[in-house]
Amino acid sequence: MGKPSYHEERGLAIHFLLDVFSRFGYGANGITRLAYSESDKLAKRQFIQLCENEGMNVRVDDAGNVIARRAGVGIEKCAVACGSHLDSVINAGSYDGVLGVLAGLEVVRMLNRKNIKTKYPIEVIAFTCEESTRFGVSTIGSKAMVGLLDMNIITGLTDKTGISFEEAVRLQAFDLARFPQAHRSSDDLKAFIELHIEQGPVLEQKKKQIGVVGSIAAPTRYRLIISGEAGHSGTTTMQLRKDALVGAAEVILAVEKIATLEQHFYSVGTVGSLHVYPNSVNTIPGKVELIYEFRSNDCATKHQLNLNLLSIVNDIADRRKLTVESQLLSDESPIELNSFIGNIIKESCEKRDISFLEMASGAGHDAMNMAKLCPTGMIFVPSVRGISHQPGEFTEPFDIEAGVDILYDTMLRLAEPI
Repeated sequence: MGKPSYHEERGLAIHFLLDVFSRFGYGANGITRLAYSESDKLAKRQFIQLCENEGMNVRVDDAGNVIARRAGVGIEKCAVACGSHLDSVINAGSYDGVLGVLAGLEVVRMLNRKNIKTKYPIEVIAFTCEESTRFGVSTIGSKAMVGLLDMNIITGLTDKTGISFEEAVRLQAFDLARFPQAHRSSDDLKAFIELHIEQGPVLEQKKKQIGVVGSIAAPTRYRLIISGEAGHSGTTTMQLRKDALVGAAEVILAVEKIATLEQHFYSVGTVGSLHVYPNSVNTIPGKVELIYEFRSNDCATKHQLNLNLLSIVNDIADRRKLTVESQLLSDESPIELNSFIGNIIKESCEKRDISFLEMASGAGHDAMNMAKLCPTGMIFVPSVRGISHQPGEFTEPFDIEAGVDILYDTMLRLAEPI
């Protein structure tokens, strides 16, 4: 057997590193590498070592983001950056976040191997605490970098074991009071690109290798408290019931129907939290609390979806003699990504004869925060069967290699080869 081509060798290197990082937090049911944990610390340490091996200067900011920099040869100080995150959800797979970090490292490795210098510096960033799993708030690292972090909120956070956010970061040698010092100026970065697994089935179903992300959808979340009347399940006739759970079931179906009927913009609706009271097998439910969300990449559409649902909820309540309280939990704005960077990504796909699809991201990413600091683009690679946030998460090697090639082209064009 002959020596592998550089293309094949590169693919093997990326998958080897994915396996290396999967050891940090590995368990019988998958990878659990929570933010500011010991396994998270070890993963960051491994990343730092790999970057230093490629001759990069590495620093860790006051929030715990790892920033590795390859110097440019010009006088420009602002960098072209890429990256993602290293922390995970509970019982995760190997690809979410980590692939984007390693893809950036591979871009630097390719430049070094080809001895290509760039006018602008290149950075690879491993953001801290992207997942909300441990503390209930997502993208803390990129929020700190952009200056969007609400210190009043994170000061009061605790994890499920009772460890406060402040204590958790202190155990990793960080000072919560210094988190605002992680804020960077827009003059620091020329652009940011995040490569990420899609975490959905669209690219695979449409047989496309690359997703060119034009926007990132954002959620609006409401808590509904539906109140009826508890009663004996055997003695209360059907005509006299005020069953809060049946009313909630209608609401859940309405969320599904409203989101499905929206055709013009990317829109999804979900009820992911449901609490039934008294939750007894022989008692008619007297109260139900549920949380629903609509996500869309268009603000006006998302607003209309909520208006439509709340109108239907009122009709359900009147018809079933229930009362409903609604509480707005969050209302975030969708993010438009930079069209110039998007066009560079598409041009690269066309030149390399790599199939692509222009699409929106239904999930939040660090890129949505970085877009408020500098021009930002995002590249998706397919997720087999759309699986993510579990051990079955997988992306084919040839799709990863295609993604790295497109990231390389985009970074090189923006950083301007010398």
